[in-house]
Amino acid sequence: MSIYTRTGDAGETGLISGVRVAKNDQRVEALGTCDEANAAIGVAISHIDQGLTWSLSERKKFLVCMERIQKSLFHIGAELASPGEGMSTCSVTETHVLDIEKDIDKWEEELPELTKFILPSGHPTAASLHLARTIVRRAERVVVGMKGEVTESILPCLNRLSDLLFVAARYVNQFCSHQEKTFEANE
Repeated sequence: MSIYTRTGDAGETGLISGVRVAKNDQRVEALGTCDEANAAIGVAISHIDQGLTWSLSERKKFLVCMERIQKSLFHIGAELASPGEGMSTCSVTETHVLDIEKDIDKWEEELPELTKFILPSGHPTAASLHLARTIVRRAERVVVGMKGEVTESILPCLNRLSDLLFVAARYVNQFCSHQEKTFEANE
């Protein structure tokens, strides 16, 4: 089977249900933004061995968490591509949100308290995670405009995912002893 189908050449794409919508439809925009975030996480993962001396257990912990985030984004994408009740077999639930909160709590325990805004930067993995975080925030903004059309758990899930990516970026920077740069309003 070929990757190209030519069915989208006129600016439309198909959802899981078979319904065709414009490629600039809000639902498609949300889907594409989740896909973009997933790719940015892939970039972060590709950098984890550059200058970081992970123990096998630390490396595995990080990769497992990143894979969970990527799978959560696929669950959200499946929901978004399945308008109407019962269309998706990958429902985003409160359990997804609680699992993300557990990851946040574990990683935050190992970080210094945040008292100032930090500039997104650092190790390439951390910088890529900051980028992924901002993309997830954009997906969240798009989905806000779809309230009532999506599962209630999608917005909290996106909100927590961006929080987790922020904490993960801070964790990576701390792990590689990168000093976080803070924002001072008087600078």
